[in-house]
Amino acid sequence: MTATDPARSPAGRPRDGQIDRAVLDAVRALLAEVGYQEVTIAAVARRAGVGTAPIYRRWPGKEALIEDAVFGSENLWLPEVTEDLHADLIAWARLFLERIAEPATRAAVPGLMSAYHHAPEYFRALHDRADLPARKALAERIAPELPGGRDESATSDLVFEILVARTLVRGVTHGLDDAETFCRRTADALLAIVRAADLT
Repeated sequence: MTATDPARSPAGRPRDGQIDRAVLDAVRALLAEVGYQEVTIAAVARRAGVGTAPIYRRWPGKEALIEDAVFGSENLWLPEVTEDLHADLIAWARLFLERIAEPATRAAVPGLMSAYHHAPEYFRALHDRADLPARKALAERIAPELPGGRDESATSDLVFEILVARTLVRGVTHGLDDAETFCRRTADALLAIVRAADLT
């Protein structure tokens, strides 16, 4: 299963995919090497071997560029559905944790969180292209497992938000240390929410 994140496509001549790849690769490398604060458009241009003008034609600024580099314009593979909800929740936790724990993403997240606070339009764009498809897919997976009479939307939102919060903090602070135990315990907690008779 994939969640498609369409790339930004400004009007005019078609974008050169080679430039896009070189720039995004440069951003990821710099994030891992020097951290969010030291990544500048000029540094990215030097690393990618391009001018700054092509970068500014594609991305409005540093935050949007870094967001594309770490959260991607590619298809995000989501876990396949099995008959075992607990195993599926482990797979979701593993997917999110591994994505956050990547060196470039781990370096970028604190800076992006600050940027989202000051410029919420950046987060809205990420929410629309990445958060919503994943949220919808997880909601569809857990809906058949909910006891009758439960508010499906409230429960699925809670499960998704706890999943995101736990994996985000863990990935940034601990990377993949003891990842399997963490993912299993996260799945245990999420399954308990799904199975609960009441949502309090």
